[in-house]
Amino acid sequence: MAGRSLVTATDDQLVALKAIANGVDRAEADRARAILLTLVGWTSARIAEAFGVREDTVRLWRSDFMADGVGSLRASIAPGPTPVKAAAALRVAEPLLSALVADRTNWTLARLAEEIARQEAVTISRSQLSKVLRKKGVLAGAGRATR
Repeated sequence: MAGRSLVTATDDQLVALKAIANGVDRAEADRARAILLTLVGWTSARIAEAFGVREDTVRLWRSDFMADGVGSLRASIAPGPTPVKAAAALRVAEPLLSALVADRTNWTLARLAEEIARQEAVTISRSQLSKVLRKKGVLAGAGRATR
């Protein structure tokens, strides 16, 4: 279907979209910005190029917004089992890594994984441990690029 999008938003929805667009969750912010750009006349192709996604993805965001409103743009927790290893890793790592640098052991991912296995009887790979610590902001410089 070529032409102008059928997406419309109420004043309350506009306020909520702007709030999400300025939020810290990039995925949610991108979806909200895509809707805002749609409302000012941007095409699916132009939005897709701006956000580095497929046109179908932009259309899906629009469709979700039209069907369920602003709430549909929010991130949802994926169904499935609880992250047992991640929770165990955080229970052990947070206190160890929060000590003053001058007073604590120099923890490598390998040593930390061994300590988690010793204390919690749960094995976690170094790569998965790194992801968990970065996601939860436990590692120093967690929000900065490393290269």
